[in-house]
This record gives sequence, C-alpha cells and structure tokens, in this order.
Amino acid sequence: MPPATATSYGQVIEYIQDRLYLASYTHPPDAHTPFPYPRQSRSPTKRSSKAQPGPTAAGPKVHPPVYFTIDKTLLYNAFHADFGPLHIGHLYRFAVQLHEVLGDPANEERGVVFWSNADSRSRANAACILACYMVLIQSWPPHLALAPIAQMDPPCMPFRDAGYSQADYVLNIQDVVYGVWKAKEEGLCGLKEFSLEEYEKYERVDMGDFNWVTPNFLAFASPQHQPTHVIPPSSPMYSTLPTNIAEVQRSSLPTPLKNVLSHFSARNIGLVVRLNSELYSSSYFTALGIQHLDMIFDDGTCPPLSLVKKFINLAHEMITVRKRGIAVHCKAGLGRTGCLIGAYLIYRHAFTANEIIAYMRFMRPGMVVGPQQHWLHLNQGTFREWWHEDTMKAKLTEIMPATPTRSHRQRLASNGQTFTPPNGSQKRSALGEIESNERNNTGSSSLGIQEDNLPAPTPGQPRKTSKLYGGGTSRHSPHRVNENEPFVKPDSEVVTMKRLTQGESESEEEFQMRVALARKSASRSPNPKDKRRAISCTTTTSTTMTTWNLAGGESDVENQGLGGTRPKTPAREKSGSGRSDISVGKTRASPTRRSTESKSGVRKTSGRVGSVGNTSMVRPKS
Repeated sequence: MPPATATSYGQVIEYIQDRLYLASYTHPPDAHTPFPYPRQSRSPTKRSSKAQPGPTAAGPKVHPPVYFTIDKTLLYNAFHADFGPLHIGHLYRFAVQLHEVLGDPANEERGVVFWSNADSRSRANAACILACYMVLIQSWPPHLALAPIAQMDPPCMPFRDAGYSQADYVLNIQDVVYGVWKAKEEGLCGLKEFSLEEYEKYERVDMGDFNWVTPNFLAFASPQHQPTHVIPPSSPMYSTLPTNIAEVQRSSLPTPLKNVLSHFSARNIGLVVRLNSELYSSSYFTALGIQHLDMIFDDGTCPPLSLVKKFINLAHEMITVRKRGIAVHCKAGLGRTGCLIGAYLIYRHAFTANEIIAYMRFMRPGMVVGPQQHWLHLNQGTFREWWHEDTMKAKLTEIMPATPTRSHRQRLASNGQTFTPPNGSQKRSALGEIESNERNNTGSSSLGIQEDNLPAPTPGQPRKTSKLYGGGTSRHSPHRVNENEPFVKPDSEVVTMKRLTQGESESEEEFQMRVALARKSASRSPNPKDKRRAISCTTTTSTTMTTWNLAGGESDVENQGLGGTRPKTPAREKSGSGRSDISVGKTRASPTRRSTESKSGVRKTSGRVGSVGNTSMVRPKS
C-alpha cells in the first residue's frame, strides 16, 4: 500500500476577508489539507482566543482554496547567518505571481492562500513580503498591513545583519514595513520606474555589484583594476582613458568596471565617494567628468562625525544644486557605505535608525553591519538636528537682504530715552555715558563683541571702573564728577548747591573776598559745551567753625576725588576744577536764599527735591 499522505499542520490567518490568507504548514498543503484549519481545543484564555489558528469564514469564495508559495523560487542569498528581508526584486516577482493567481478566472470564486514552511525564517520572510506588497503596491497604511501579522503564533523571528559576530541588534518586520512606507511617502521608492532586469543584472558581483538605494544614491562594491594611482594629464597613459560611454565599451577594462563607468555616465552620477583603500585609479571617473573623492576609514568601524558632516554637505549640494547623483562604495559596498548613505537619509528625510537600516537592506541586502547599527541608532538625533539647524540658517539667509547695509542703531540712553546722532556728525554728544564710540574698544574687540551690541546701562546704577579697581575696561561718563554720583540725563541741568564756610586759618576779609569772587564767576555766560549748570546755594557769613572730616576720615574714602586725598584748605582749590565738593565750576548767590546766623548749616530747598547732605540734584530743563 502506498504510504498515507502526511497531514499538514500549521496556522492560517485571514489577510483579506474571504479572499487572501497567510499560512504556514509543516508539509506542503494538498487537497486533503483541512481548510479552514479546525480550531484546537485550548483553554479559553485571552491570549489563546486571539491566536486561534484559523478563520471562521467559509463562504463560496473560500473552498476549495488556491495555494501558492515562493519558498523555492525567490531565495535570499545570505552572506553569513542572515536570512532576510527579501529585497525589492523579490517583491516585484512576488507581486507578479500573486496578480496572476488573483487574476485567473478559474480562481475568481476561490480563496488564495499564500503559504510558507513552518520554520521561523520562512515564516518571517513570507509575512514581511506580503506586508510590504500591501504598503508599496496596494497603498495600505503600515498599521493595517501589520495587524494580521500580529496574530502569528509564535511571533516571527527578527532579522539579523550580515556580519560574522553575534547578532546583538534587533530588526523586525515592523521596521521593514515602516521603512518601506516612509521611503514611499518621501518619493524614494516605487515600482513604476523600477527595472527588474537592470536590478538583477547589476546586483551580481561579476556585473558590477551595485544597487540604487534612492533615486539620488547608488551603493556599489569597489572595482579592482591596475594601476591604482592617479594618472596625471601629463602622463602618456592619460590619453588612453575613455572619455565617453562608447569608448568605455570598446576598452579592455574588466566587465564590472566597464559596467560601472557606463552606467554612471548614463545615469548622471556626479560624485563618487571611496571609503576604502585604493583598488583602482580614480582617473577613470574623472576622465568621464565624474568627481571623485576619498573619505577613507577602517573597515568595520564607524566614521567620525566630522567626516559625516562633510559628506552630508557635499551630497546635499550635489543633489539640490547640481541635480546629480552620488555613488558611494567601500570594499563590499555594505557596512561603511550604509553608514554614510543612512546618515544622509536620516538627516534629510527623518528616518529612524531601524527604518533606514531595514529600507537599505530592502534595496541592497546586507547593508550596515555589526556595531554600525548601534552607531546609527545613537547618532540619529544628531543627524536630524543638523537638518533643523541647516534649514533655519537657510530661512534666515532668505530673510536677510542680499546686500548688507549699514544699520543705524539707536542707543538707549541712561534716562530711558532714545537719541540719534545729528546729521553729518560722527560724534554722539547726546550719549555721554559712552565715551569709547570714537575709538576701537580694545577690551570688547578682544572678546569678539561689538560695543554697539552691549546692553544700555541701568539708570542710576553705580559702575565699577579701572581707576578705582585697578584693571578692566568700562564705559565712563563725562557728566559724572564723582564715581558715586548717579547717571545724569544728557539734556538736563544739574544744580549744585554748596556751602562756603570760613576756614580756621582764614580771616574775615579773606573769606568775604572769596565770596565776592564766587559771585563774580556766577555772572559769566554759561559754557555751551557744558550741559551742567552749577548753582550755589546761600552762603552764611557766620564765623562759626564748621569742619567736615571729608579729607582725613577713613569711613569717607569713597567720597574722595578720583585724584587722591583732598586738601585740607578748601580756599586753595581752583574754581571750576570739579575735584572738590566745596569749590565748583560756577556759582550763583541769591539774596533771597541767604540764611541767618540762627539757621547756620540749614538751607531752604524752595520745593526742590534734595536734602542737606545731598550735594547734587536734577532739575529738568525748562
């Protein structure tokens, strides 16, 4: 008797109601395979109820179903222990086969079961290729394409990189689906312009080993040809270099290099970036008008961020300004190449690290190996920040005028008002608190700071100066006689009220003569260069000895003049020197303000704000 047919066990998931199913079987299904697969008697737990291995539909379009698989037709060419995901060429062939099954009139009333073997790798590749088909061709949103796969029990096995080390980075079906969906949304991936014949031809090692990752980026393995040095134009060999596609095809170059040069010229490649040591002469590319650049770093390592930034800037200019493509290669065109291309795609299109790794492997299997996966994950935020910074700089450049003009800035004066310099005048006389406008500020320029950009001083705030504190640069006010004197409005008059008293060594006649001189000086016309008008208060004729310990007291050091200690005899000071609290630049006596002997040391303020101890006050100009 012939052996009995083995019963096929597996799981069936309804992908499109009553039409398309995703299944896995331990043995190839046949006419005896139950469909829908009968429910197993399991405990009615929440998890088991969601993971039942079969649909409930049993309409006319379900039985008998049509089975098809790609396990033996679309094979993944592994580098080491990697097993997927299947690339875009596999997806194209899968779509053609699925459309033939669905479009067959004999299958119009039958369900279609896309099945795979029950091993973990086959299940993962089958589920991934079907979800990518739904996203890329049927335009499903990724969450709907992934929803049926979530019912698979056990869950699908994660994909691994093509390296020889232990796999320590997880990449699953969700990453691939979202990566393909993101690339489709960004206009980087589509099947309308995809050429299956070209893809399958040039991905072979003996034909060039290159793949288009996006419409602007091509990844390829390094060609190998002697000589490897740069051929200068003065060399006799330079004239033998091909300069167009026809000459390339007639040359005796090896087929991989010949295909690379011809394809690059035909597809508008403008820049070739080499990341590995020299295995060919770059002059073959430059002779064709293709720029060649070396950015070499060690195999299996990750590039420094400075090199990545340089690559991104070059690539962005080549794509956006020159409208040409970029070809990148290392020795195999996988690890180091994937790092730089992935960094730019994250920078420009805001992929996540998992999405871009998965998408690049969908376009060229094996890209990004070992620790380079973690490197992309750790630096993905930095690449996106670069794009934000560059975008903001570009926007600011558009806002700014093309020809920079000299701006006339208004400075906030110490009294809170805004002043502008007179027409034709280079001096800002109204801005007296800044005397360094007319010369270069050595202190600020040494720090790279322009004086115009410094904030205006706070009104009334005391300022430290180099004269008092020995060093440093500060802005001085010519309207301040004393450092403890507050800032004065430039257009206001300062009425200085002083007391003239008779000194110990001064006779009555000398005192009266000094008072007369003070009155005489008060009758002079005001100096137009001086905004301050000093007005003397009433003087007393009392012979009472009034001594103020302003010169010798230790507690009153801050009230001394900037030049040092004050002289003990006030009469020796020159009138108008501005170096003493007793003698002033201009005095005026008023008989109505004279005080009596009984009011010695007291003066009437006539409504002016001030006190006996205050030697200055501000009166607005009438």
